[in-house]
Amino acid sequence: MPASLSRRIKAQGAALGFDLVGISSVQPPAHDDAFAEWLRRGYHGEMAYLTRTADSRRHPERFLPWARSVVSVGLNYYTPYTRDAVPTSREPRATNRRAPQAREATTGPGSGWVSRYAWGADYHDVMGEKLERLLAFVRTEAAQDVQGRAFVDAGPVLDREVGARGGIGWFGKNTNLLSMRIGSFFVLGELFLELDLAWDRPVRDRCGHCRLCLDACPTSAFVGPYALDARRCISYLTIELKGAIPRAFRPAMGAHIFGCDICQDVCPYNAKCRATAEPAFQPRPGLVAPELIPLLRLTDAEFKVRFRGSPILRAKRRGFLRNVCVALGNLGGADAVPALAQALAGDPDALVRAHAAWALGRIGGGGADAVLGETLAREADPAVREEIALALAGC
Repeated sequence: MPASLSRRIKAQGAALGFDLVGISSVQPPAHDDAFAEWLRRGYHGEMAYLTRTADSRRHPERFLPWARSVVSVGLNYYTPYTRDAVPTSREPRATNRRAPQAREATTGPGSGWVSRYAWGADYHDVMGEKLERLLAFVRTEAAQDVQGRAFVDAGPVLDREVGARGGIGWFGKNTNLLSMRIGSFFVLGELFLELDLAWDRPVRDRCGHCRLCLDACPTSAFVGPYALDARRCISYLTIELKGAIPRAFRPAMGAHIFGCDICQDVCPYNAKCRATAEPAFQPRPGLVAPELIPLLRLTDAEFKVRFRGSPILRAKRRGFLRNVCVALGNLGGADAVPALAQALAGDPDALVRAHAAWALGRIGGGGADAVLGETLAREADPAVREEIALALAGC
């Protein structure tokens, strides 16, 4: 019975669109000590929810005492555009760059980079709906009201740990799960069930001696293989960090405005990714390589409308425009000076004004310096005044 039901659950998971489905027992994580040490070293940064929920994450058998099995699923979100081949229209033509499915277009000089998973609809909604449908299927097949609970990156669950135990991938040196079938461009979800099922075996680590991901990180966020200091990670800096981005990391962030795919881009297992079959993950217009200057003018209401149903809402307007300022400063285009000057002089959020000051100092030149000098005298916020002064000093 458990083996037969497990096969039917996997088949239904595939029918619902999941690319990976694995089943494991509910037990403490194999890397429990490593997770505790990671937290102790403070590598989680300002993600305080990880410490608050650490006990539940480390002891799922206590958090969900009724659960006996967990179904782990992976959903491919890869769409065929690369950093030097991004869409400029709804119907870009095919090319052979980097991967067989890559598409050719031209990135504008004032374009930013949004992580691939945020190009389409919010994966929490997409995955959550599919998992609820899978739970309904399980209850029908089991002919009983099976207790179950779904999670999509929003509960006290060590997603990658559970997924690895269920055999859907192995821990890569960049701390992402890797799959021989679909690489690492997939999001994870779990369905905990009050059922005894047939459990899958973990797959072995296939990273070997490769360290391309470790060496490619522009902010040196990896303190070693399989160990990430999130405080240095571009994804953390542009999404999770709510305040000012440390000045030391800003130049290395390039044009990233939400997340980062660099350590995945260089992974050999992603060299021949197939495109997702999930329509909701197709890129929305203007998200693959958005023009930055117009984004800097968004009001809070316009930001919410523009990114409704998108993961980008997580950064909120102040965090997102903070990132846009840093990207414009790194791109160094003089055409950004008027928009940055307007942000420095009139944006309602001091965080945005401070990073606009940094960007103007980074661009430099008479026009940028004049704006900084004029604004310093009337700026009231101490943090912004400090950024202006540092920018004028060439720091």
